[in-house]
Amino acid sequence: MLDEIQEVIAIPNPWLNDENAKIGFVDILLGLLDIKNVDIYVTGSNSKMLSTDVMTEFKDRGDEIHVSPLMYKEFYSAYQGDKSRAWQEFVTYGGLPRVMSLKSDKDKSQYLQDLIKKTYLTDVIERNHIQKDISILDELLKIVASSIGSLTSPKKLENTFTSVKQAKIDDSTISIYLGYFAEAYLLRKVEQYDIKGKKYINTPQKYYLTDVGLRNAQLNFRQQEETHLMENVIYNELCIRGFNVDVGVVEYNYKDEQGKSKRTKLEVDFMVNRGNRRCYIQSAFAIPDEEKRMQETNSLRRINDSYRKIVVVRNHIVPWYDENGIYYIGLEDFCLEHIDELDRML
Repeated sequence: MLDEIQEVIAIPNPWLNDENAKIGFVDILLGLLDIKNVDIYVTGSNSKMLSTDVMTEFKDRGDEIHVSPLMYKEFYSAYQGDKSRAWQEFVTYGGLPRVMSLKSDKDKSQYLQDLIKKTYLTDVIERNHIQKDISILDELLKIVASSIGSLTSPKKLENTFTSVKQAKIDDSTISIYLGYFAEAYLLRKVEQYDIKGKKYINTPQKYYLTDVGLRNAQLNFRQQEETHLMENVIYNELCIRGFNVDVGVVEYNYKDEQGKSKRTKLEVDFMVNRGNRRCYIQSAFAIPDEEKRMQETNSLRRINDSYRKIVVVRNHIVPWYDENGIYYIGLEDFCLEHIDELDRML
């Protein structure tokens, strides 16, 4: 078991008379593979390091296993407190297992804040040899964390720094930094997909944190809008299950009050695929009346295919279908039970 392999550094090769010749961990692994009856496990916290340095070298000789924070169902089954408080605890402190062993809110908050500052950000800085703009790196993560579920782009983020933070950083640097966060398993980027046009839209994209507890810790637990956190949780649950998830876009034509033809875009929160099977999921915090229901399902009703369409609401409700075949279900029922059904269906 070779743990935290990203900390291993290359050393000079003593058998070659060349100061540039190095022995790295890949060379060591190749040597270990020659030993009979040995299984080798390599762990690390950076996807770029593992995928390029290890998996490229070993190709068909190894498998890559992603270890994710707990899903809500796993968290719920191990939660020792009042089950009615499980969701609030999960959406505040996330699914990192050690959080469940800590008793006080203070200890949980401190653990997550230390983790994101001393582990994640430090890993990004040291792994990528960042020597300047360190404070901007921290600010960038705060901006993305505060706007999870919102469409954005490096150019838009550059404008935010200029207008709000009075700091100058170009969009290409921001794009690189966002890539670093993704490599460190801190962010996931979601592409837009034109459902009718059957093509990807390059920009803008959405970003979600891989754990909502880390997201809240980065913002000092000050911005806990459950609408956005709920969307982040649904996205993470789908990803952990191995689904391919995009943001769906539906374009359609209509006439305004003056009779002029207009074209607009509607969003489907999640277009979920596995192979040639698909479903569409809309996250709606509440649907208090018919007007709100029609608004939330506008995009789904304009998709002319037979794939399943689901609306997930925060409240506990009895699941039901409407006249368009759209399925409505409560968030906790979706995470605890219905996602298993999706797993079987797709």
